[in-house]
Amino acid sequence: MTTEEIKINVEKALDEIRPFLESDGGNISLIDIEEDKHVKVRLEGACVGCSVNQMTLRAGVETTIKKYVPQIETVVNVA
Repeated sequence: MTTEEIKINVEKALDEIRPFLESDGGNISLIDIEEDKHVKVRLEGACVGCSVNQMTLRAGVETTIKKYVPQIETVVNVA
């Protein structure tokens, strides 16, 4: 998978989970993809102060991204 294909597929994954975040007043943005395997995102809105945002990041965001791009190793939230 090329770098561009990885970015497109990560965006597709975020588009899949975005409605769930928006329903709780939050959102997510792709910040960067390093070495085609490390994704940086930014949780926004209500997600910033949410007590379960790390669980959302791992169980929802990371799992969905890896479904689209299996070679992704890490997904981290940057402030």
